[in-house]
Amino acid sequence: MKLVKSLIIGSIALGLASCGAKNADQQAEAERIEKVKVSPLQKTKIARKIDLSTTLQGYETTNIAPAVTGRIEKIFVEVGSKVNKGDLLIRMDQTQLNTTKLTYANLEVEYNRVKTLYESGTIPQQTYDQTKLGYEQTKENLEFLTKNTFVKAPIKGVIAAKNYEDGELYTGVPVLVLTQIHLLKAIVNIPESYFPLVKEGMKLQLKSDIYPNQTFPATVEIIYPTIDAATHTFQVKLRIPNAQELLRPGMFVRTTIELGEFEAIMVPYQSVLKLTGSNNRYIFLNNNGVAKRVDVTLGQRFDEMIEIKTNGIKEGDQIVTVGQGKLIDGVKLDIIK
Repeated sequence: MKLVKSLIIGSIALGLASCGAKNADQQAEAERIEKVKVSPLQKTKIARKIDLSTTLQGYETTNIAPAVTGRIEKIFVEVGSKVNKGDLLIRMDQTQLNTTKLTYANLEVEYNRVKTLYESGTIPQQTYDQTKLGYEQTKENLEFLTKNTFVKAPIKGVIAAKNYEDGELYTGVPVLVLTQIHLLKAIVNIPESYFPLVKEGMKLQLKSDIYPNQTFPATVEIIYPTIDAATHTFQVKLRIPNAQELLRPGMFVRTTIELGEFEAIMVPYQSVLKLTGSNNRYIFLNNNGVAKRVDVTLGQRFDEMIEIKTNGIKEGDQIVTVGQGKLIDGVKLDIIK
């Protein structure tokens, strides 16, 4: 029994000691004073621009894959061949096509005969309708087989891949890949804060390390209407004419979108702190001699100055520019000149 009482008394004593130590720490923090330097927040006019990088793509890329399986009789192009829309690319085995041609020719004769009899009132409506249906279905099938036996280029472009040789059995993998080079596109991701500023029709200049002394024109063609919840960015499609074909799909390029002049609050880059283990940024303000922590979002950087955005600051507030690394929210400040 005495042992239990001793344990209880010891636990109470430890609890009181712990509370006392905690209160002492809080009191010490409250009495702590840090020497800092501050400067007033001011709005500065800046030229807003976004530096972006991306990889080029053919404006249109299409897989050339017939809708019928069978033997490939002839492929008329090689990788790198330039083709125009409507050029013949592939000839498939013609057995099924030729059989359907004969069937169609016979049905056409039969249909014309039945049509004449029907118009003269010799045969009933049902016989005419059945003959007409068979004829029209065979005609559609013939057109389908013709299109997929003699396969033509749906767009102007360059053959980027060839997956079969003459005489091989087509199994469903695209025979060819056709992509455009004379016209390119690029998809860029832009931070959501710029969504109201980017407009369709904006003109850009692209740069490539391969051609250091040249720029290439591009136009904002499509602004995608949704924001990616994970990255907080939106996509923009660029249209890039490439008549000289200096650029190629897969090349890495850079560009800058100019968005005009705006007023922004700029602060020394070193005055912005980063929360350990995350990408959250914050600053400290002088709030009547006490440190006030304010979370901020970074904007554009100019040398040693960077734009900050938040609802918790205004022009004239004093930001801590020296000594901020030692501060916590609520610590008293000794402002030095």
